[in-house]
Amino acid sequence: MFTGIITGVGRIAAVHAISSLESTSDSSDEFGKRLLISTPHAYLDDVGLGDSIAINGACMTVTSFDAAKNEFTIDISAESLQKTANLAQVGTTLNLEKALRANDRLGGHIVSGHVDGIGTISFFAPVGESWELCIICPSALGKFIAYKGSITVNGVSLTVNKVVDTELLNTKQTELSTNLIPHTIENTALGSLKTGDHVNLEIDTVARYVERMLSFEKNN
Repeated sequence: MFTGIITGVGRIAAVHAISSLESTSDSSDEFGKRLLISTPHAYLDDVGLGDSIAINGACMTVTSFDAAKNEFTIDISAESLQKTANLAQVGTTLNLEKALRANDRLGGHIVSGHVDGIGTISFFAPVGESWELCIICPSALGKFIAYKGSITVNGVSLTVNKVVDTELLNTKQTELSTNLIPHTIENTALGSLKTGDHVNLEIDTVARYVERMLSFEKNN
């Protein structure tokens, strides 16, 4: 479990295909990738083999690490690559969060590290003292997004300031808006986003259960 409070900003330093032993090529999209990720100095001092770290909101397992070099590796499956955004491109900056300890403060909201969908940035620009970030969400996620509710964007816990349901070319879509304070811009990788970029989204866990309870009662 996580909280959506970023503890470090890393970078994808290298990407290698994970091929089967029988394969003569490791470039096929049917295989996953092994990512080498660089971290801030001393970030890995309390990390152990097999620990969970959220990478832009996706929970991954540490498969090897070198604390002296500030580097660790993860293996990401082809399935996960298809359902997440920008997790196999060298040079990509990443929001990192170590798994929540039982005695840690819950500074953001409860985050599972399971990406529910990929959103598209429709607007991102400074507005007053903060930055307004607008995201077009997959239609299936629209019912889970609420005004003043929580949403995780590339691993960052954010509060929804506005949500609008529209229909464009006979396709229903939901656009959410949130404001990023200067601290968030300076201490996460969200500041490097631009219009048209794709981001990993995770809906609020509570909304998931509410929808299930309502649909269960309706069908029984």
